[in-house]
Amino acid sequence: MSLKIGDNAPNFQVETTEGKIDFHEWLGDSWGILYSHPNDYTPVCTTELGRTAQLKPEFDKRNTKVLAVSIDTLAEHQGWIKDINETQNTTVNFPIIADPERVVAKLYDMIHENADANATVRSVFFIGPDKKIKASLTYPASTGRNFAEILRVIDSLQLTAKHSVATPADWVQGQDVVISPSIKDEDIPAKFPKGHKVIKPYLRTTPQPE
Repeated sequence: MSLKIGDNAPNFQVETTEGKIDFHEWLGDSWGILYSHPNDYTPVCTTELGRTAQLKPEFDKRNTKVLAVSIDTLAEHQGWIKDINETQNTTVNFPIIADPERVVAKLYDMIHENADANATVRSVFFIGPDKKIKASLTYPASTGRNFAEILRVIDSLQLTAKHSVATPADWVQGQDVVISPSIKDEDIPAKFPKGHKVIKPYLRTTPQPE
């Protein structure tokens, strides 16, 4: 059964390129991204893992740990990392799970048989410090992920978890946000001292709270 937003993120103990980890213990109080790769030594995955390594300062700034999973072995991962570092001009600086028995892939429903019965699709799970699924994205193996969008989703999740707001279409860090419908008009000035605009009674915006 597929995982839904609000579900508990299943825990697991696995071998990774940075040693054995217990997923929940490894996450600690951080946000987390768990994302899958169809196979080692594949071109799109090579660019994605390289991009993840390059963006580590951005993930760190957001208190977010990234954990990749592929259904290949630890030895294959170690060889592939050398290629990633060479071709993407970076150094892989986050763990990659060795999942040859498909334990994590099955826990997180990452194998979609109608697409490929043997390899994982490009799943992305955003996990909060409370170990619950906050969002997910799924791409076919042929489509590389947009990491600007992944960072944007993290920014939105963290902002909306702290304030009574939502982020509108195409929002990026620093832009105006939408005030939650649950907030009464008379309570807006105290909650949002930067001011607000009423476009429609149900559509009220305010500068980003932080």
